[in-house]
Amino acid sequence: MSFKLAYIGLVGSLLTGAAVAQSSEQHPPLTTWKCTTSGGCVQQNTSVVLDKDSKYAQGSAGSRTAADYAAMGVSTADDAVTLYHYVKSGSTLNPASPRIYLLDADGKYVMMNLLNQELSVDVDYSAVPCGENGAFYLSEMKADGGGSSGGAAAGQGYCDAQCQGYCCNEMDILEANARATAMTPHPCSGNNCDKAGCGYNPYASGQRNLWATGGSVDTTKPFTVVTQFVGSGTLTQINRQYIQNGRQVNGGSISSCNDGTGGLSGMGQALGRGMVLAMSIWNDAAQQMSWLDAGNNGPCSIQESTPANIQAQHPDTHVVFSNIRWGDIGSTTQPLKVKTWC
Repeated sequence: MSFKLAYIGLVGSLLTGAAVAQSSEQHPPLTTWKCTTSGGCVQQNTSVVLDKDSKYAQGSAGSRTAADYAAMGVSTADDAVTLYHYVKSGSTLNPASPRIYLLDADGKYVMMNLLNQELSVDVDYSAVPCGENGAFYLSEMKADGGGSSGGAAAGQGYCDAQCQGYCCNEMDILEANARATAMTPHPCSGNNCDKAGCGYNPYASGQRNLWATGGSVDTTKPFTVVTQFVGSGTLTQINRQYIQNGRQVNGGSISSCNDGTGGLSGMGQALGRGMVLAMSIWNDAAQQMSWLDAGNNGPCSIQESTPANIQAQHPDTHVVFSNIRWGDIGSTTQPLKVKTWC
């Protein structure tokens, strides 16, 4: 795609939501849905918040404005959020690389209790090239942000299984670009986390045309990703399905994990307690994302995946996540019945 200087104006124009409770920060609204098999999907009064450490935001965490979200490449429109990696500022192209979290109407993180439940999202990875990672994942953060200044409404309290911030369970729903994807549980037992995880990458498993440009799941066009966490009381399996143009594609499953760090059982316990939805877009100067999309993991080359090449060749790199729904297995892909916010 060609780089469009006009998009920053669009980003700014979409960020008009009022601040949620207990914060002066202008959190961009993002409509989501919580679903049951009996009652359908109920619209949620949700928004997104930037991580506290957002380099190109001028305002401090807890008091950032629409301009700060635009500077970090974040825009929302109804049920869709777009994350741009690069943002034009004067003659400079800033590598914003935003990370955001889902907030509830009270200014706390939405806690998704997903054991024996499913999570679905519509995605557009058509503008995410080799070497990039449009990530959609769960972290066992604290609902209030952990008591730090400003709390969740200021984007405080990040943690993951790589022990950034602090160590906690992490479930990578999607780590992906247009050429490759992985679904990876990272369970933790205390501060001992499975950093490599026990992931499922269709390319690495031999399904080299499942997720591809023009593939069984054609990543040049939008599609729906459904992730099911199966098990009553104990997580026994994680299933993946894709839906595109009314056609369902089996995306694989995970039925075992590293028991030394809690395994699937530990991951299921975290899902049962509740986890926070995080979304980000980033690239990898150290490994050029080869663990995701090169060699046995995908068709990309190291040379095309360097941050310098991505910035030069793909300055409009961005991912779109929309129509986020969670609830009973089988409930999130049914026709939408609009109900009042809760």
